[in-house]
Order: sequence, then structure tokens, then C-alpha cells
Amino acid sequence: MRVLVVDDQQAMREGLVALLGLVDGVEVVGDAAQGEHALALVAELAPDVVLMDLRMPVMDGVEATRRIVRDHPGVAVVVLTTYDDDRSVDSALLAGARGYLTKDAGRAEIAAALRSAVAGQSTFSAAAARRLVEALSRGAPEPVTECPDGLTAREVEVLRLIARGLSNAEIGARLFIAGTTVKTHINNAFAKIGVRNRTEAANYARDRLT
Repeated sequence: MRVLVVDDQQAMREGLVALLGLVDGVEVVGDAAQGEHALALVAELAPDVVLMDLRMPVMDGVEATRRIVRDHPGVAVVVLTTYDDDRSVDSALLAGARGYLTKDAGRAEIAAALRSAVAGQSTFSAAAARRLVEALSRGAPEPVTECPDGLTAREVEVLRLIARGLSNAEIGARLFIAGTTVKTHINNAFAKIGVRNRTEAANYARDRLT
């Protein structure tokens, strides 16, 4: 598993590189101190997963995560940060991060989160998981009461989120599914309802799925 480490604090970054170097099956291919450098290294080194800090100069971890997910969909991102507030957690997940850990995580927990992300699964710290549960309880998705045109319940959910203007990464974060799974649902739904683009899909959702 090829890992890129991104953190603006040199001591923390070097510590993570050394820590992960002790994990069997992990190769740290590079490290960066801010988001723009991370983007360049992702393009150059093609890591499997990026271990990403959030608050950094020049380009923060949220924007870097968003661009990596958009431009390099085969590269997973796991956030490792000091912060576990609602805004930080929500921003990271909406950007497309597959995991969210705080910096009190140990070597085994970090390694497990990286492996899970590469496998398309998500891992969250206990605090982040609690905040996600609270957020979901505050704003549960609309129930699916009708599935016209042979759509599945999940395809209806995806179409409704397209109508709200969400990107694929944001839909994946909202529904806790991988970006590739979102694309599959979109392709299947478009074929069933006979639309060619997101604008037509949004119009369909507003007309038929409200």
C-alpha cells in the first residue's frame, strides 16, 4: 500500500512517516507540508491513499481532498487532524474523504483506516462517528415512498441529491458510499429514466420524486 503523508507540522509529518514505515505492507512514497504540494505529488507518485491533515497554509486539507477525489478518483484520502468539530467532520466527508481520525490515534488504528480506505470502506474516530450520528438524527434523508420507472430506492435518493446540486463526492459522503458506487447508480438511473445529463435528471427528480 503506497501512502502519501500530508501535514504542515514538520515534526508531526516526520513522525508519521517513521511510524508508517514500521507497518508491514506500507510504503510511504512521499510527504508534503500543504495541499498544493500534495496535489503535485499525487499526480507524480500515484499513491493508493493520502493521509491528510486539514488545517494547512496555501491550500487546506479539505480543498486538497476535494481536488484529489475529483482528479484522481482511484486515490483514497483519510483525514488525520486535531479537530473533531461538526464543521471539520462535515467538510472533510463532503470533500470525499473515506476516513476521519484524530491525532491521538495509534499506529494500528491509522494503518487499519488506510487499508479500509483503499478497500473502499470508511473509518471514523469515535468522536467523529458520534457527530455523524447526531447530524443524521437532525436531518434524516427524505423517505422513499415511490420508485417510478423501475428505479431502486438508492437511485431515487441519488437523483434527489442531484436535484439539490450535490456533486458525486458530496452524494457519496451523504449516503456513505464510494464515488464509484455513486457513478454506477447515476448511470443506471439515467438509463432507466431516459435522461442524458444532470440537468435533465434534476428536472425529473423535481417533477417525479417530490
